[in-house]
Amino acid sequence: MRSSDAAQTAKKQPRWGMVIDLTKCVGCDTCTVSCKAENRTPPGVSYNVLLELEDGIFPNVKRVNIPRPCMQCDKAPCVQVCPVRASYKADNGIVVIDYDRCIGCRYCISACPYGARSYDDGASYEQEMLGYNDVQAPEYGKKRGPCRNGKIPEGVVRKCSFCFHRLERGEEPACVETCIGDARYFGDLNDPNSVVSKLAASPRAYRLKEDQGTEPRVIYLR
Repeated sequence: MRSSDAAQTAKKQPRWGMVIDLTKCVGCDTCTVSCKAENRTPPGVSYNVLLELEDGIFPNVKRVNIPRPCMQCDKAPCVQVCPVRASYKADNGIVVIDYDRCIGCRYCISACPYGARSYDDGASYEQEMLGYNDVQAPEYGKKRGPCRNGKIPEGVVRKCSFCFHRLERGEEPACVETCIGDARYFGDLNDPNSVVSKLAASPRAYRLKEDQGTEPRVIYLR
């Protein structure tokens, strides 16, 4: 492909991003549960967790709920440290993991400043959920191995992918679709007319650990 063609293709690709309004988040954990159900994550692995922080100085203290998916960093340290290039940025900018390449070294877990990655040690809900292992995990829309029964990732690192498989179908991530407080917005940050683009430019907007220089695509509104 010529450089001009590659540049034209890059322009057409959306720059997916998520905005989370913390004033609307009610701490219900619906995002955590819907993410787990959608991605069929094993025991001990949650792509989308809810952090509870205290803000202020006593007696003027308040609780703040901070949902934490993968930040999908533009300068992702997890990609930089992967010795086998299993972690990489897809054409749409989402940081994904190639389970065929991942050797489970967990360097990326140590490198991620957000704690957004988990190691899959092979634990299963098969005892509690009949047929759990018979359904393929939907991530990235393709089978990847080596996997238990050829279907479920094991011995690899896993993380949120903005529900990559749903985006391929023209749908929003499960956490966005199910948020009962309408606290999450998802769309193309390159589109100046998109809701996420306008919210990202708000004076209320900020990113977690901006001093790390990771340039995350998850933006929060104070």
